[in-house]
Amino acid sequence: MRALVRSAIAAAVLLAIYALQLGVEAGVTEYVQRIILLAGINVILAVGLNLINGTTGQFSIGHAGFMAVGAYGAAFVGVKLAGPVHALLGPGTLASGVTFNLALLAGALFAGISGLIVGMPSLRLRGDYLAVVTLGFGEIIRILFNNASFLGSATGYFGDDPSGLPAYTNFFWVFAWVSAIVLMIHNLTFSQTGRSLTAIREDEIAAEAMATPSTRLKVTAFAISAATAGIAGGLFAHMQAGIRPEDFRFEKSIDMVVMIIIGGLGSISGAIFGGIFVAVMLELMRGLPSALGAPQYRLVLYALLLIVIMIVRPEGLLGTREIHQLLCRKKPVKPATRESP
Repeated sequence: MRALVRSAIAAAVLLAIYALQLGVEAGVTEYVQRIILLAGINVILAVGLNLINGTTGQFSIGHAGFMAVGAYGAAFVGVKLAGPVHALLGPGTLASGVTFNLALLAGALFAGISGLIVGMPSLRLRGDYLAVVTLGFGEIIRILFNNASFLGSATGYFGDDPSGLPAYTNFFWVFAWVSAIVLMIHNLTFSQTGRSLTAIREDEIAAEAMATPSTRLKVTAFAISAATAGIAGGLFAHMQAGIRPEDFRFEKSIDMVVMIIIGGLGSISGAIFGGIFVAVMLELMRGLPSALGAPQYRLVLYALLLIVIMIVRPEGLLGTREIHQLLCRKKPVKPATRESP
């Protein structure tokens, strides 16, 4: 019975997403649709990174590298799988959906393995040392793609078709994956494993004294976080005609860190708000300075906005709390007073 209820809820969510897609495609311009898709991809990146930076208390600033692994892996596998899958299932939406999701899973697998390889030696470090190591690995991954001739080297990978990669990414697939990843990270965070990760964040020495395998759990969380970045990379790759190593520079990792800090470290709801905030604000800041005749100051205004937010709300929009905790918070009960006779 529980499985039937969960299946019914999943089907209802997918139907709701599909109905929203029809409304979005009919009611908004392609430019606004692209911003919505970028916001969804940012949510996946932020929720995944929050698992390692917020829940576990580590500090990784190299996740753009894992996004690149997922993007290139999904693009390459998708191009190679398209022919056999379409030959088996015939042309149409079903074959395209199967090809796309298999490619995304392949990109997540490649990114997760990369995260495992990077995490095993580096997560024995802490603090600034870990940040520097993850930054170095992120740049190494980008430079490897920059010199991989079979993936287009510095010019980028555009597939075998002169028109570029197939545009599989749409509203439905982006937010279906957003729903699945947010649910997975939520269940993990509020499980026994998630409580162990939180214990590592609060006091790693005390957690190890209570027989918590801190290194193994940190590596596992890092690999899961890298895999979610791979999913986001695959969605990003198939949203545009091609991908280049320059799409995954150090600034992309900084954007991910900004998302979770703005929303609140340790809060999944905050990561969602942070991902949407960055996507929308970057586009608003693209148009505002141009309207004022100073387009070169776009990133300056964006940086000033972030500074103001951090001064006014240093713990982020939600801190470590979730949105349902705020909605369900009970009002304090006033103490009863005795009436005089």
